[in-house]
Amino acid sequence: MAQQSAKPKWTELAIGTAVTVPGSSRYYKTGDWRSSRPIWNNDHCVRCGVCVIFCPEGCIQFRADGYPSADLDYCKGCGICRHECPTGCINLIEEVE
Repeated sequence: MAQQSAKPKWTELAIGTAVTVPGSSRYYKTGDWRSSRPIWNNDHCVRCGVCVIFCPEGCIQFRADGYPSADLDYCKGCGICRHECPTGCINLIEEVE
């Protein structure tokens, strides 16, 4: 299997760059423009998967322990998961540099 070359971060792309190759979004880490990130309170999470269904980036997955978490390489911190969570177990915390 051929090794793929390193892909640039979105911040390294030239202004006006078009990403038009199908499936190429997995190579661009878009989560670095996030200003907040979701944190789950597992004491209140019932593992219903509603957050997974509504995530527009598809970056929430169930971990090995059965609880959801977001892939922060792609999570943009939009808060839709928090809004849709029926138990209110998701909080958004501010990102720090």
